[in-house]
Amino acid sequence: MILTALYVPGDRPERFDQAAASGADRVILDLEDAVAPDDRPAAREAVVAWLRSNDAEVRVNAPGTDDLAADLRALRFGRQAIRLPKVESPSDVDAVIAALGRPVAVCALIETARGVEAAYDIARHPAVTAIALGEADLRSDLGIAADEALQWIRTRIVVAARAAGLAPPMQSVWTQLDDEAGLETSCRAGRAWGFRGRTAIHPRQLPVIVEAYRPTRAEVAHARAVLTALGGTAVSVLPSGGMVDEAMRGAAEQTIALDAAAASSGRTRPGASG
Repeated sequence: MILTALYVPGDRPERFDQAAASGADRVILDLEDAVAPDDRPAAREAVVAWLRSNDAEVRVNAPGTDDLAADLRALRFGRQAIRLPKVESPSDVDAVIAALGRPVAVCALIETARGVEAAYDIARHPAVTAIALGEADLRSDLGIAADEALQWIRTRIVVAARAAGLAPPMQSVWTQLDDEAGLETSCRAGRAWGFRGRTAIHPRQLPVIVEAYRPTRAEVAHARAVLTALGGTAVSVLPSGGMVDEAMRGAAEQTIALDAAAASSGRTRPGASG
């Protein structure tokens, strides 16, 4: 299970190795929003040079742009996954595969109203291995200022991923670097909504994300008790007297898996799962 992914501007090659050593589960080299248009040719060269001996996902530019065409020409040599922004239909993914001339794993970013409406069709494209929201662009497209206005869209993305057989989506980036408490609160809410993990824009956000997503010791203990009580039965009773049934098995197994993923990341603060 991937809990953390770290964006790195493609025009900052001095940061690539630092990102790889940050403890993030995945590094995303960004050729889109983090790079000024005039700097993108040099960024492509830097990204391609680093990828010849390293592995990372690459966020390319949006469908229909000259920059995307240039990105894909530069990336034909490799096997790295693509993070495709502003996906609005499965045909956007088809076009990327055709331009690359090779199979590719695609994380489709849903960042427009059209993308939201097509989320399930996008998620079930054979090349799509994950979907996620790009909330800043989505706010702009919809004219949304209130955070709560995005909640039904977040739930819709979680449902689309599940219906398509994908892993739960990761949350969109938290842009306030000086607000770790807000990041932690948002991540805990995201876990409750069905997200698993989050993309980050700075290494110091990584342990906050892992800590917030890691189940508490009490949650893990309860999950283990549920699985023990069920055994091979459909209905049982916990030592505490609570009734459990087969419908609870999946949630218990997910809690155990989430705890294991957080523990293996090595980014949790001491005592965080209390």
